[in-house]
Amino acid sequence: MQSNSTLGHVILTIALALVPAPAFAIDAALLPRNLSPWGMFLGADIVVKVVMVGLAVASLATWTVWLAKTIELRRKGSLALQRTRTLEGNMTLAEASARTDDARDAVAQLIQSCAREAELSGGILDDGLQERVALRLERVEAAMSRQIARGTGVLATIGAIAPFVGLFGTVWGIMNSFIGISESHTTSLAVVAPGIAEALLATALGLVAAIPAVVIYNHLVRGIANYRALLGDASAQLMLLVSRQRDHSHFRLARAAE
Repeated sequence: MQSNSTLGHVILTIALALVPAPAFAIDAALLPRNLSPWGMFLGADIVVKVVMVGLAVASLATWTVWLAKTIELRRKGSLALQRTRTLEGNMTLAEASARTDDARDAVAQLIQSCAREAELSGGILDDGLQERVALRLERVEAAMSRQIARGTGVLATIGAIAPFVGLFGTVWGIMNSFIGISESHTTSLAVVAPGIAEALLATALGLVAAIPAVVIYNHLVRGIANYRALLGDASAQLMLLVSRQRDHSHFRLARAAE
């Protein structure tokens, strides 16, 4: 009787050992253990890795441009406002030129260009001088505007193409998932999960790169527009200064004729 019981236990043990484990247990054993962003990056396909690295570099470039242009706009805008307020005082073109002789900022360039045209005109203050000064100021304004806007085109490009680059990484990751299903002949989560995770990470990185780029670009465009307005105010003050000097010259000539 005891031998029959022992034999039954042995048969039961062998039968349990031969029974296949549940599917979810196999899936759990085969699933990647590290599904953190870094782990997904390390386990991604080479194409997806290139996409992720490119988007990370684009995001770094976005914040670098933001920091550099914000500092530049604040510094140049403050200096332009200070010089424009100085031009509102009672001074001549020669005095304004002497104050900005060695300066290279935008308003100083406007003053020097105006003074240069007055010098080339032989000190003759007439309507022709005002027209020539206006043309010179317009050219300097355009050059300074192009200079201050350098770098913002990168933000526009990143904001436009980063979502599509992330979408490319998404499509490639999903393709890898289907390829894995085809090769393993199973729809196990262990086969699908890595590719889907890579795809979602690429999508997220595309949005992380694109959204700040668009917001920062719009912010910088407003700042550049304000800076251009300051340059326009400085040009207007210079035109007023030339006009006042011309009127004073005519007044002195009239007094001398009397």
